[in-house]
Amino acid sequence: MTAESTAKETRQFQAETKQLLDLMIHSIYTNREIFLRELISNASDAIDKIRFDSITNEALLEGNADFEIFLLPDEQTKTLTISDNGIGMTYDEVIENIGTIAKSGTKAFLAKMQENAAAPDSDLIGQFGVGFYSAFMVAKKVTLITRAPGQAKGVRWESTGDGTYTIEECDKETRGTILLLELQDEYTNAEHPAENYLNRFTLQNLVKKYSDYIRYPIKMNFIKEEKPLDDEGKPIEDAEPKQTTEVRTLNSLTPLWTKNKNQITPEEYHKLYKDLFHDWEDPLEIIHSKVEGAVEYTTVLFIPAHAPFDFYQREATSGIRLYSKNVFVMDNYKDLLPEHLRFVRGLVDSPDFSLNISRELLQHSAQLAKVGKNLEKSILKTLETMLNKDRDKYKKFWQEYGRALKSGVYSDFNSREKLQDLLLFPSSKSDELVSLSDYVSRMIEGQTVLYYATGKDRSSVEQLPQMELLREKGIEVLYLFDRVDEFAIDALNQYKEKKFQSISRGDLKLDDIDKDAEKPETEALTTEHKPLLDSIKEKLTGKISEVKISSRLKTSPVCLVSGDNGISLSMEQILSEMDQKTFKAQRILELNPSHEIFAAIKRLHETQPDSAAFQDYCELLYGQALLAEGLIPEDPISFARKVSALMAQAGPAK
Repeated sequence: MTAESTAKETRQFQAETKQLLDLMIHSIYTNREIFLRELISNASDAIDKIRFDSITNEALLEGNADFEIFLLPDEQTKTLTISDNGIGMTYDEVIENIGTIAKSGTKAFLAKMQENAAAPDSDLIGQFGVGFYSAFMVAKKVTLITRAPGQAKGVRWESTGDGTYTIEECDKETRGTILLLELQDEYTNAEHPAENYLNRFTLQNLVKKYSDYIRYPIKMNFIKEEKPLDDEGKPIEDAEPKQTTEVRTLNSLTPLWTKNKNQITPEEYHKLYKDLFHDWEDPLEIIHSKVEGAVEYTTVLFIPAHAPFDFYQREATSGIRLYSKNVFVMDNYKDLLPEHLRFVRGLVDSPDFSLNISRELLQHSAQLAKVGKNLEKSILKTLETMLNKDRDKYKKFWQEYGRALKSGVYSDFNSREKLQDLLLFPSSKSDELVSLSDYVSRMIEGQTVLYYATGKDRSSVEQLPQMELLREKGIEVLYLFDRVDEFAIDALNQYKEKKFQSISRGDLKLDDIDKDAEKPETEALTTEHKPLLDSIKEKLTGKISEVKISSRLKTSPVCLVSGDNGISLSMEQILSEMDQKTFKAQRILELNPSHEIFAAIKRLHETQPDSAAFQDYCELLYGQALLAEGLIPEDPISFARKVSALMAQAGPAK
């Protein structure tokens, strides 16, 4: 790496280049470790170029086609050397690519970036003269030694980033580039290994993180201490250890996703997933696709077998890893997929990603939006296939991520139709979860709506008084146990032109079912018992909005339902738990005219309409209806006292 210099000259950086250098050091990059990714990417680009050029001119290789990038940290001199055997540069190319900014439009780019907080779109990434300046974030002096194929002399370039540089010819035996960084003291501190860029394991981790899939081997020497062996091959305990040097390749070279998926084994996919996302379990599903055309990209997506413990918390991290030409750009990019698909892990590699100059910000573009839409379609299609062809696997998926899809139904208007066929619910007619399509296929003749009931579990829902008539008629009811279920159903409103109907809201719409069956004359009974109904409503003023003769009760004496307009009782309870207590359901008390309790309260009203006993009966009926809905009476102590008094009255005579 030594070079004999001749004809050294000192030059000023071009004005725009100096501005770029200042921005590179102070503004563009927020993470200093990025410098290694940039310099390795430049070295890879240089090797790419000579590989391409050598196809038509093999002499450029100068007999050396074993391409590599080499890292050499030196703790004695506090330098880090990055070398490659790529295309190298001539004297004029060094001046053009490093001393000036050759690409048109870059001056305007700098002006815009100084005016705006966010950098505009730029395709400068990968240009040697831009990423190169990231070296000055960690180095107080940068020396570049390079030679292009066929040149008799190499070039030595040197700068401290102060606005000037020196350049001269020098001797260099092999083609390629050597970059020598004299590191700032803060990046050589052994007490802080994460920012010590002379620490071999720090460098190894950075290569693994950012440059693992560079197609050329990235090598580095590791010093090993081993005790000499005896004649039997065993270490000699009292002997002084000897130091040996081992050259290791730090990167994986070929990205798995660039292979034909027919040539990739499940074990290889699983290893990639575990390596990238640190999961101990194999993924539930894998989606691998390559798209060419207006937008070119390759993607490997995974659906983890289990949701992380914090998946449904706001702080949960999720998103897709982004690569550009096999170089890692960004982790946990959230804007590619809608929020309800945040359980998907994976990566997208595209040469078409529009990056800003630092590679740290992905610019929003029509191309990026197109990639996101394609990924969404692919994921939903995969889930649909899983549901139809492997219901057991889909049930495992649903158990982990079903709530996310249901959240998408009510929070994302544009996704409702896409997600509705993926929803599953418990049902009164099946021990298995059923889809909306399953339900519709089993609807009985004359049924015009999809019935559902809300509750905390199957037992509590099946004991609801409102279930009695529907159970008798053999009508299937979907059970909603999750607090997000009713939000999703309300957002859908209908499925295949059939509306959803809560069994605890409004008219059950049973007129077209069992047309020949005898129907209760609710209107006539309501007219007949209007004085009683009005009196009960008066006694429960402020608690209910209406008292009706019920057409849905068979054996239970009373039930509480809500009106067609406004929120339901269960929704009121959910919102109350969320401290949104201003939303109230319209409460309607329905009575069963065939029940003996109705007869008893009717007699009491006829004889003692203003008595305390009649008031207690009304409140007991209302409390009973609340309890059946899983709600607690407003005054549970008073309710218990009234029940005790009623039990005492019914006791045996003395």
